[in-house]
Amino acid sequence: MSKVKYYYDAETLSYRKIKRKKRRTLKYVFGFLTAAALFGFLTVFIAGQFFESPKEKAIKRELTNMQLQFDLLNKKMNEAENVLANIQDRDNNIYRLYFEVNPIPEEQRRAGFGGINRYKSLEGFDNSKLIIESNKRIDILQKQIVVQSKSLDEIKVLAEEKEKLLEAIPAIQPVRNEDLKKMASGYGYRSDPFTKARKFHKGMDFTAPRGTPVYASGDGVVKRVDGRASGYGKHIRIDHGYGYRSLYAHLYKYNVKKNQKVKRGDLIGFVGSTGRSEAPHLHYEIWKDGNRINPINFYYGSLSASEFDELVKRASVENQSLD
Repeated sequence: MSKVKYYYDAETLSYRKIKRKKRRTLKYVFGFLTAAALFGFLTVFIAGQFFESPKEKAIKRELTNMQLQFDLLNKKMNEAENVLANIQDRDNNIYRLYFEVNPIPEEQRRAGFGGINRYKSLEGFDNSKLIIESNKRIDILQKQIVVQSKSLDEIKVLAEEKEKLLEAIPAIQPVRNEDLKKMASGYGYRSDPFTKARKFHKGMDFTAPRGTPVYASGDGVVKRVDGRASGYGKHIRIDHGYGYRSLYAHLYKYNVKKNQKVKRGDLIGFVGSTGRSEAPHLHYEIWKDGNRINPINFYYGSLSASEFDELVKRASVENQSLD
């Protein structure tokens, strides 16, 4: 129970009881509650500045993990870009150079993306710039991978074509060295054995006994097996593709048929002296795009360096041909 309070009244020269008004009481109560609320708010605010709630701790851990994952992603993108750059360099400066095709321009490999803003949905966040730049790097990296993948597909086709070309080019001597008596006549001007006039000899003559095996000098398809061409007697013509053809003339007999596929080194016929021939020998020609060319340049597949030098020396002598 609260104490009763009095005050001295000077007019009546007596003590009077102090009566508390309800309005003042309410004022005191409201002031107390306001002060208490303000104190509580300040307490919570100050505590929030120095102490983390469980939810805040969880969010902070999540942000730390996201930053770690982003750093790892950034590192992986750097590694991928370095590996891709190395592949692109080899593609332009080794593969394409070897297969004699134009390198892919740098602006084509590293081109960005034009047109509408494809990253608009990523704007308006605290880390929008970081997110947009990362997405740009990934998109450009993906595009470069697609470009490089298509390039390697092209290189694969070129490699397969190159392998076929190397197998098709007439690259071996059609008569083995151990079967030869001599290389009778080379490509160029020679003395005609019948007219004795100086005449251009359009192939090479290999002297060998009748019945000596004759081999296909490259992969191809047999186009002619007959004796209807003037002067050649029994002869074989092989289409090697890529503009190359080879001709084997004055044969004794055949070992292939028309339209038959042959591989380099396959036995196709035997040396003879049919047609316009002075003695048993093989007359051998190579054609490129419809023109006869010197066969001496196509024996890298069967002769050693010393044997090739000797063949060149004999082929250069302007003697008498055998046909």
